[in-house]
Amino acid sequence: MSEDSRKSNKMGTMPVKKLIVSMSLPMMVSMLVQALYNVVDSVFVSWLSEDALTAVGLVFPMQNLMFSISLGTGVGINALLSKSLGERKFKDSDAAANNGLLLMLLSSLIFVFVGIFAAVPFVNSQTPYPSVAGQAVDYLRIVCFFSFASYFQVTFERILQSTGKSVQSMISQLTGAIINIILDPIMIFGLFGFPALGVKGAAIATVTGQFCAACVGLFLNIRYNPDIKLDIKSVFRPRADIIGKIYLVGIPSILMMSIGSVMTYSMNIITGKFSSTAQAVFTSYFRLQSFIFMPVFGLNNGLIPVMAYNFGARSKKRIMEALFFAVKLAIVMMCVGTLIFEVAPAFLLGFFKPSDYMLQIGVPAMRIIAVHFPLAAIGIVLGSVFQAFSQSIYSLIVSLARQLVVLIPVAWLLSLTGVLNNVWWCFLCAEVISASLTIIFYRHVKHKLIDTLKPLETASEA
Repeated sequence: MSEDSRKSNKMGTMPVKKLIVSMSLPMMVSMLVQALYNVVDSVFVSWLSEDALTAVGLVFPMQNLMFSISLGTGVGINALLSKSLGERKFKDSDAAANNGLLLMLLSSLIFVFVGIFAAVPFVNSQTPYPSVAGQAVDYLRIVCFFSFASYFQVTFERILQSTGKSVQSMISQLTGAIINIILDPIMIFGLFGFPALGVKGAAIATVTGQFCAACVGLFLNIRYNPDIKLDIKSVFRPRADIIGKIYLVGIPSILMMSIGSVMTYSMNIITGKFSSTAQAVFTSYFRLQSFIFMPVFGLNNGLIPVMAYNFGARSKKRIMEALFFAVKLAIVMMCVGTLIFEVAPAFLLGFFKPSDYMLQIGVPAMRIIAVHFPLAAIGIVLGSVFQAFSQSIYSLIVSLARQLVVLIPVAWLLSLTGVLNNVWWCFLCAEVISASLTIIFYRHVKHKLIDTLKPLETASEA
């Protein structure tokens, strides 16, 4: 690719609202499909038994930790790569992609050992029921042993996103989601001559979809992404300065998202004191809310490279226009989500073949928790500023405050009332604190970095 064509990247030239839509819409669609196959996975498992649904929920904290490391590292790759392209430092952008692949490979190896040594004690700490624990361990070990598929899928998709190839990124993610959805009933129930594998089948379908998506992502980067040069030799030639910059953004993002693992693990224990059905309700909520949150995260993922690129290009006007448009759009989407949860909670829970008792405690839970969705929109989108400008420490502080300092202690205190419905108000309490902190930190970052931007007059390739 010529230097002139690199300089004309659409993230610095296309009208901002059109750019945000073009970057984010494919990500929203792909994340909706991602949410769909997460829900479908749980729906099929719930048809086995309520214990099977609970088992998948107990695995989620570790699975979320796995995703947090891959997505957090991907955020670091994304931010450095887009910023380097904006500054026209093309050697650094290539190095960010190749070194990122090495980091993902090393991360996946860690979870092989987690599957071997930590699966049983991790699951047993959340449930006393052997029938639930056995299924959870089976599922967890499979996703750990084959975690490399998830890590490479995320990396190739992030590289495509960072260079404005959102459609190609969507194709990769859709591939994995569709394959998973197709394989789920086949593997779980034993269709078309396959053995019925139950919860193990759901895990196998998941990692197979991820592997296929990674292969498609690699092909699309090699064939259709001239902005980045992937080279196997460069992958195994780490640059300390590049890895440092990736983790400068990536580690706070990893920690921030990993806090969700602590939160779900703790909520499993808190709700488990009421009943295993309460754990199943919490699992069902987490699957269902992804339909609302995933499109906003897709908007966020489309916004980050736009702001990072224009920060490198010193375009304050485009940064602010993109941010304000995204905030408005996210609030509208979250308000729609709240309305759906308030009006049709029984319908939503009905996908999981709920018992009468599960509906009895699940319907008020959905309505109480959904109140916080619009506030969450503000935190998610404004938080993208911290990630795009390598200020992810603020995102980490907000996440710590929300999920560990407020949500879990409040949930525990409310559980002492002996009324399960009281526990769900912890989400609103936590979101009020989270949104307030996010606004305070955003104003600081805006004053420090955005307001002081001056036009980029000269640039040279590093």
